[in-house]
Amino acid sequence: MSRPALKVALFTGNYNYTKDGSNQALNRLVGYLQDVVGADVRIYSPTTDHPAFDPVGELISIPSISVPGRPEYRLALGLNHAARQNIISFAPDIVHLSTPDVLGVQAQKLARQIGAPVIASLHTRFETYLDYYGVGWLEPLLKRHLDSFYRQCDYVLAPSPGVAAELEAIGLQGRVRLFSRGVDRDLFNPARRDMAWRRVNGIADDELAVLFFGRIVVEKGLGLFADVIDGLRARGEKVRALIVGDGPARAWFAGRLPDAVFTGFLSGPDLARAVASSDVLVNPSVTEAFGNVTLEALAAGVPAICADVPAHAALVRPGVTGLLCQPTEAQSYIEAVSTLIVDPARRAAMSEAARASSAAYSWSAALSRVVDTYMEALSEHGRPAPEPQLMARALAAG
Repeated sequence: MSRPALKVALFTGNYNYTKDGSNQALNRLVGYLQDVVGADVRIYSPTTDHPAFDPVGELISIPSISVPGRPEYRLALGLNHAARQNIISFAPDIVHLSTPDVLGVQAQKLARQIGAPVIASLHTRFETYLDYYGVGWLEPLLKRHLDSFYRQCDYVLAPSPGVAAELEAIGLQGRVRLFSRGVDRDLFNPARRDMAWRRVNGIADDELAVLFFGRIVVEKGLGLFADVIDGLRARGEKVRALIVGDGPARAWFAGRLPDAVFTGFLSGPDLARAVASSDVLVNPSVTEAFGNVTLEALAAGVPAICADVPAHAALVRPGVTGLLCQPTEAQSYIEAVSTLIVDPARRAAMSEAARASSAAYSWSAALSRVVDTYMEALSEHGRPAPEPQLMARALAAG
């Protein structure tokens, strides 16, 4: 008899209602599970009437509310009776948690009740957000919750070796595996650089286009980026800020950098052209778990000047493909950019090396490692086969 299809229940705080690096990776994973592995996947997530894009797979809506102060995001309220019944009738072989919120905690508990192994993937450094919203004093409490959440999983998928080491240090020795990311090197390609596009957008040929790339939200280091542009100009450098992306802090950012070029949200070839048409990426964000935009810029042949945190350190080879800076020190970034302005040959060499380095990041390789982790968990636990009484108790517990 043929083996039944693998069944995966994926729980996330945002699968498609806004577009970000985390849910793009999860949608790719679901597509890979369905198309390559032949798995049956259900995704449990908050939803909205106006999603950012069509999701991959069967999406089950979870009750949620808007996040105070950030209405574009939603906060899951947990599993209601209908959702619990749906999960139990689905009888997943694997429970995959991507967000350590109330939904993730309740799904983790339900997985134990039905005997399914639990895999978590880390996508966001939530503890790094608090200072940006004036509640840094909550960090110890949040870290205790995160540590407890991840320790209760069978395996945790880390986006980089640096983050993996941090997880190992909280008591997950031997239970951490890598879930890196991939990049479309045909799309993000130096060949898409377009000087005519630059000129139309007001970037002079003798100006260095300094790229900010990503969602325009305060936790991406907007203020620090603006300070870097100001500092470079104070030194007499001819630079132009190129802001590729959109978000709720755009009006503030535009007021802070009134002569910057704002492209708004772009996708596909338009996005790739804008990125490749810049000269250097400055990414001061310390909240990244992986740094998807950094990898895409490297693939486009754009040297990356980034905060020295695990997400960027895993991608940038200092002095080869870019430079790493003291995370919150504007002067460190100013000096780094200045060294590339005065040495165009070095910048050109970094561009070539950046492009070459991106070849190491394949989506198929990254996603196959996730499946390997699923299989490892199943080899240890076996496929869950809950008795009807166990299913009834799990449903009643909700």
